[in-house]
Amino acid sequence: MRQMNKAFLAGLSVLLLIGSVSADEIAVTVYNSNLGVVSETRRLEFKEGTNRLAFRDVPQLIDAASVRFDVPERQVTILEQNYAFDLVSPAAMYAKYIDQEIELIDKDGRLYAGSLLAHSSREVTLRELGGRIKIVLLENIAEVSFPSLPEGLVTRPTLFWLYNSSTSGSLDCRVGYQTAGMDWQAEYVGLLSSDESELELSGWSSITNKSGKTYTDATLKLVAGDISRAAPPPQWGRMKALATADMEGAGGFEEKAFFEYHLYTLPRRATLADKEIKQISLFEPAGTAVEKIYTYRPQVHPTDVGVAVKFTNSASAGLGMPLPAGRMRMFKADEDGSMILIGEDYIKHTPRDEEIIVKVGNAFDIVAEERLMDQTRISQRVEDRKYEIEIRNRKAEEVTVRVEKRLYGFWEIRESSLPFIKKDATTVYFDVTVGSGQTQVLTMTVRFSNS
Repeated sequence: MRQMNKAFLAGLSVLLLIGSVSADEIAVTVYNSNLGVVSETRRLEFKEGTNRLAFRDVPQLIDAASVRFDVPERQVTILEQNYAFDLVSPAAMYAKYIDQEIELIDKDGRLYAGSLLAHSSREVTLRELGGRIKIVLLENIAEVSFPSLPEGLVTRPTLFWLYNSSTSGSLDCRVGYQTAGMDWQAEYVGLLSSDESELELSGWSSITNKSGKTYTDATLKLVAGDISRAAPPPQWGRMKALATADMEGAGGFEEKAFFEYHLYTLPRRATLADKEIKQISLFEPAGTAVEKIYTYRPQVHPTDVGVAVKFTNSASAGLGMPLPAGRMRMFKADEDGSMILIGEDYIKHTPRDEEIIVKVGNAFDIVAEERLMDQTRISQRVEDRKYEIEIRNRKAEEVTVRVEKRLYGFWEIRESSLPFIKKDATTVYFDVTVGSGQTQVLTMTVRFSNS
């Protein structure tokens, strides 16, 4: 649709002027659960008595039931609120003008006028003045004219308020609301030292805005933690693909405990554009001592030995800051300085002084194998099983592999070639040390009973 007539443009201009104000102050709090909480201060114009006002520039995915409105000394009371999100578009205009008169002009200047009967993305069907039915292909149309903007269509999502005011004039109003389409998660980058004993860790917040609104020069806060939320009704808003990514490295967040969560406040203002991912530093890079660990879980995979990096999130170890849940990528520099990704994992919300284990992959040069060697029926309810677990180390140095064995039902380890620790009712583990190029075999006999 290339052009609309003057009446339509005039009506559109009037609509744009109603409630046309900009936000003097805006604060955005983003949660990692598809939720944003917005607080705005706007200067709005009111008339004494009962009148209507359009509050524009709200997110398309706003939760209209969450709107909070406050003015000094309660001079204005909101009596009724309507949320309009049926936006102007060619399809919406055609839909609103079914059985009404429209005009089309093709590329050769021919005029088609009549009552609109049907429409699609390729053609429209008209009943002309004499009653004839004409189908017009839209690929040949250069201009479509509608008499006016249909009622109910808006140029952007808008809250329409019916209010009662005790005064006339401009007032600073505080408006707060919730919106879907906003989310954030932590992204961590860890760099292992050449001897794999130290880790340099940096953290970024990755903030996604698909709410349908841009928040310019906003005070930005992030909440880390799992808040309880009532199940929402189905969302019918349109979600579009992400368009851009923005990196901002200057000035990270300031963290503090808040209720049962952690709050990260950016000490400067930031703009969250719609359909954008913005990344901002959570904290300055910090170093910590780490330990590389090997784990074999035969019930998970019969031959793979997992490799992980373990460290403690404590001040004495070099960290000691609350770490929000997120993805952690682990790198190590090659001899020429190039950065090699060695693995990545997700960590959960981790408070101070807690242990973190980051799984980075499976060991190439360590192979494990479990075998059931014997199975003896002692009685109708009791059975003995003998297992062998073989660890083969093809590395150039000695390694210690933790073997975690799951045992179900009522069980007892009757014999074992190595000491073990009972982790819980279904898990025991053994630490098996294997020299370079050597093989170590762990044997154990387990008695199972059904009573």
